[in-house]
Amino acid sequence: MKPEAQFAELKRGVVDLHVEAELLERLNAGKPLKIKAGFDPTRPDLHLGHTVLLNKMRQFQELGHDVVFIVGDFTAQIGDPSGRSSTRPVPTRDEILEGARTYAEQAFKILDQDRTQIVYNSEWLGKMAFDDVIRLAGKYTLARMMERDDFRRRWSEHQSISIHELLYPLAQAYDSVVLKCDVELGGTDQLFNLLVGREIMREMGQRPQIVMTTPILEGINARSENGKIVGAKMSKSLDNYVGVAEPPKEQLGKLMSISDDLMWRYYELLSTHAAQEIERRKRACADGTMNPRDAKLALAKEIVGRYHDEAEADAAEASWLAQFSKRQVPDDMPEHEVNIEGESIWVPKLLSDLGLAKSSSDGRRRIQQGGVEVDGERVTDPQTNLQKGHRYIIKAGKRAWAAVTLK
Repeated sequence: MKPEAQFAELKRGVVDLHVEAELLERLNAGKPLKIKAGFDPTRPDLHLGHTVLLNKMRQFQELGHDVVFIVGDFTAQIGDPSGRSSTRPVPTRDEILEGARTYAEQAFKILDQDRTQIVYNSEWLGKMAFDDVIRLAGKYTLARMMERDDFRRRWSEHQSISIHELLYPLAQAYDSVVLKCDVELGGTDQLFNLLVGREIMREMGQRPQIVMTTPILEGINARSENGKIVGAKMSKSLDNYVGVAEPPKEQLGKLMSISDDLMWRYYELLSTHAAQEIERRKRACADGTMNPRDAKLALAKEIVGRYHDEAEADAAEASWLAQFSKRQVPDDMPEHEVNIEGESIWVPKLLSDLGLAKSSSDGRRRIQQGGVEVDGERVTDPQTNLQKGHRYIIKAGKRAWAAVTLK
């Protein structure tokens, strides 16, 4: 592919690109570029949020460039402060090593193993003497470090900032110095760290890396608010993730639990279908010629098939449909969207609002009598609440059904 065509392809789906002219110049040089991205193994599994970045790495590989996958076994001991309102807990060395092992294995579900170099940044950061750290710290000012949004916010809110957190961007930047990278990739929350890498490379007499960021994927409990997806990013620590190595049935079940609005965000960032096909499905769901459930199931199967295989995706689909069919859910049940205050709503009140009970008291009585189900599970506690950002199938009595999306 010619450099101009590569340039246009690589820009697709990118949020930040510093600096466009530099990328085009290096592509025009006709030599394979060295692409770097780092992953701190704080938990043992990669998740779909990571794959947004990994897919961009794979795209570079398919265009003939070389990728360096950095397992941040050393930086994980510091803890990336990006987007944090408090200091991260430090995982144990055993946890880091287990995460490092599985990260390396799971990365090849996406990356071309023959064009991927896996390195561990403890190889160089762990060998630095204290005077090396002092010299590195001397390359950057505290004033510039405190321009970082999360540090500035924590400082203004009188939240503690540990000294070691200030070293994280420098350690990440030093990875780039050691590897002499052409491009560093990261999520949008990594922009500050990546730009520090440019400056430190320049200070070290190297040609500064190009910085590219990809969108952040929201977790499975994100919701739509005023036409915008709102929610925390997919994270293992928040337990709102779909793991790359999770069993097929679990992957598919989690993906089927997302809201219909979030489904289109996942299509945008995770599906390999062309934008025209995704838009066609979206229009079909809007005009009623396609059931949103079927569109969601197609996406879930695509993702399961990618990280397992088509046979396992088919089996997961069959299992989910069998379970769904056992609930004898009617195709013509009413669909509701309910805007709620706060993060959850009391089930008896929701039953009343939907017309499935005469009042909240009647809703409580129906629960106590065992006549209420949510997503096929009987509700036994009359104090149960349902969370905002999800779509639920509710049954009250023998024949009263409703599908509701809480916003």
